[in-house]
Amino acid sequence: MVEVPKRPNILWICTDQQRYDALGCYGEGRLRTPRLDKLSAEGVRFARAFCQSPVCTPSRASFLTGRYPRTTRCRQNGQAIPADEELVVKLLREGGYSTGLSGKLHVSPANPSACPATERRIDDGYDVFQWSHHPDPDWPTNAYIHWLEGRGERYHTSPFGGSQYIREGMDEAHHQTTWCAQMAIDFIKAGADFERPWVYSVNMFDPHHPFDPPPSYLRRFLKHLNEVPLPNYVDGELSNKPAFQRLDHEGAYHDPKLYPFSKMSSRDHRLIRAAYWAMIELIDAQVGRMLDALEESGQREETMVIFMSDHGELLGDHGIYLKGPYFYEPSIRIPLMVSWPGVIEGGRVSEALTELVDLAPTILSAAGIAPPARMQGRSLWPMLMGGEGGPAREDVYCEYYNAMPWHNSPQAHATMVRTARHKLVAFHGSQPGELYDLEEDPKETHNLWGDPSREKLKLSMFERLCDRMAWTSDPVPERESKW
Repeated sequence: MVEVPKRPNILWICTDQQRYDALGCYGEGRLRTPRLDKLSAEGVRFARAFCQSPVCTPSRASFLTGRYPRTTRCRQNGQAIPADEELVVKLLREGGYSTGLSGKLHVSPANPSACPATERRIDDGYDVFQWSHHPDPDWPTNAYIHWLEGRGERYHTSPFGGSQYIREGMDEAHHQTTWCAQMAIDFIKAGADFERPWVYSVNMFDPHHPFDPPPSYLRRFLKHLNEVPLPNYVDGELSNKPAFQRLDHEGAYHDPKLYPFSKMSSRDHRLIRAAYWAMIELIDAQVGRMLDALEESGQREETMVIFMSDHGELLGDHGIYLKGPYFYEPSIRIPLMVSWPGVIEGGRVSEALTELVDLAPTILSAAGIAPPARMQGRSLWPMLMGGEGGPAREDVYCEYYNAMPWHNSPQAHATMVRTARHKLVAFHGSQPGELYDLEEDPKETHNLWGDPSREKLKLSMFERLCDRMAWTSDPVPERESKW
């Protein structure tokens, strides 16, 4: 393991449902994200980072353990991670770290109708647990709602200008994103006096739907709404793609009342993207406040900052909103950057294929803790410390096992493998799958699955997929004898 110069504090910021291209530093020039752009410039930005599931719970269980969804056995929203799985935060606490969280965790069922209405707490390793799965006041354990009440405020949103697709959210001072950041700031200030290093997870709900930014953030985009791009969709492109996509084209999550693409106007599509961008600009401002707190408390050079998201969002691309059994780039490719001034050389962009399972062993390596053998990710630490390249992956792997309960006839079970140029998606038990040449067709419009001239390519990609499925089985226990 690479030698660690010192044990850092770790500020781990994870947004929810943020696609890779929704930041200025990732090329979206219409977004103003100066603090995250600066964070990227001060550290290493991973240009090709991918989640291991396009849905919350299996993705979070995966990157929090450094193991793949099929290995953790936590493959669906509404499912509890098995008790024998260990989160990296618990390992950090056992290794001498103080630990805290604000916002979402979502590795066990979060059920407002349960008694008590909460997310069942697991042995997660957090000393401070300020939980708010989402901002709505539909469960009494929502710490964000208690914070609002303590300030004499009530949670509310309202329809925006007659639109049924976006809402005016809480003002900036009382938004859930701001609350998540404030809880982190309070912890950071206290952490200056800790005898031990600390790790704090900031898990805001934004830019997850419903799309409800503060009105002040939305207004800027409304002045130039016609400049907001329409979704990447070509009429008829779903005709030779999996049936799940045609179903959800008529309404996200197979619900005709939820973002029914074909019934929405160009203004509807632009408003949603504008609201999504506005939520991200709010995130940028709150990241700035947390970084300022590190500076003001004298801890910035002692702290490694990670910014990422759990998975992406289609925003109407390919005629579909939100998420599901889709492996398009906006669904599975996410922002990822790591900064630690004076230790990690800044100004670097890695083009290496990177998976979120790589985060847990990377964090342990940074903390001077040997990653356990059960972790399947590859530590990025040698590269962060100046080594060449990244984890030397030839491909990335992603899974969806009926992860959301909307498709039942048949259920959606799919796996994906992606190289630098090609992507194959197999829908197990149903046809067709998907095959893309990302060099010829970077927008993933033309499915090559049935193209006879690509049969050799499809077979080689299937071989890769079979290998990844074999290699993501649970690590084999150490052999004790010859027989």
